[in-house]
Amino acid sequence: MVLNQKGDIMISRQYRDDVSRAAADSFRLQVIAAKEAGSQPPVKIIDGCSFLYTRHRKLYFVALTRSNVNPALVFEYLFQKVRILKAYLGDDFEEGSMRNSMTLIYELMDETMDFGYPQNCAIDVLRLYINLGNVKPQDEPEPSQLTSQITGAIDWRREGIRHKKNEVYIDVLESVNLLLSSTGNILRSEVMGQVLMNTKLSGMPECKFGLNDKLVIDKEKGDNKRPSVEIDDCTFHRCVRLGKFDADRTITFIPPDGEFELMRYRVTDNINQPFRIMPVVQEEGHTRVSINLKVVANFSDKLYATHVIMKIPVPKNTARSKIKVSYGRAKYEPEQQSIVWRVKKFAGRTECMLTADVELMQTVRARAWSRPPLAVEFQVPMFTASGVHVRFLRVYDKSGYNASRWVRYITKGGGYQVRI
Repeated sequence: MVLNQKGDIMISRQYRDDVSRAAADSFRLQVIAAKEAGSQPPVKIIDGCSFLYTRHRKLYFVALTRSNVNPALVFEYLFQKVRILKAYLGDDFEEGSMRNSMTLIYELMDETMDFGYPQNCAIDVLRLYINLGNVKPQDEPEPSQLTSQITGAIDWRREGIRHKKNEVYIDVLESVNLLLSSTGNILRSEVMGQVLMNTKLSGMPECKFGLNDKLVIDKEKGDNKRPSVEIDDCTFHRCVRLGKFDADRTITFIPPDGEFELMRYRVTDNINQPFRIMPVVQEEGHTRVSINLKVVANFSDKLYATHVIMKIPVPKNTARSKIKVSYGRAKYEPEQQSIVWRVKKFAGRTECMLTADVELMQTVRARAWSRPPLAVEFQVPMFTASGVHVRFLRVYDKSGYNASRWVRYITKGGGYQVRI
């Protein structure tokens, strides 16, 4: 069902007979009227019926069931439904645009689910036979070709794609999550990475993608000297053949045309810290705090970090501060209760210093300062904290063309914190 912010049913479709339309009244009273959305989990059980819902602007997308279903599957379908409607009606679709496209939405509901089981949710395939009337008859595919795409295994790519220049762009994006103690000991350390691709390839090519995965490199004889990384918790786009990956860690796939996320991964061992941060914070009675901060860039001197922001916390009763920095700009920002130090370009193998004398206001009740951790934000192009790098990308096609490959690495700070 799709409900508006008042709880009125705009669209509903029953795939089985175990749930009545009247159940929406209980959802309106106990969830929408009670203003639970956003403050409570998006799962509600009312009179033996499970309501799973998500919101888009002022609309509620609700799935109802009396069966013991997999909630992750239901939410994935709801998210895909919102994504499909964004593709047809625009990113900011609302109640008015949906009421003007009722026939289209009912068609999409019937094609994306059958008897309660999700079916085809690929936007490119849905657009081949469900359109807004702007597709000319000569542009429509042959019925036999359409049937193979709807029922075939490769619904994320249509046949007959042609590009003047065959290219593949690969982005390896990593987010470093690090927590150091005040003495420099690592309390938590992990890297969350994702591989994004933008493929502009003709035909139906098969790609073979390789990273410096330790399990793969160790199997290759005589090649053990190459640097390798233990990659954990890999999740893939549905185009990847998981059987081959489980058998020999080979990432083989027929890519969608355009941009998509190939995989995500996590690395927890042997992480290269982009910055070494050495803070010294001393409280001088109840009226003054002195801060000395030294930051050293650990990456190569051929690289540089951009948009570096360091937030050094100070007590709530800070009155004024005198700050000196060797590079960049720093100032006290009361709304963040921190001294914010910004460096536009931080070269590798260099160090920067900050010294600050903070004056505190007298308070009626002296409370101990909790000393929140120092937080750092940054981006380092062409650097990976985990050490992951792309070994190869091979493209196989019947025509035998050669594809150009471009690889870019970016590491940014996620939860990069140091206790003071």
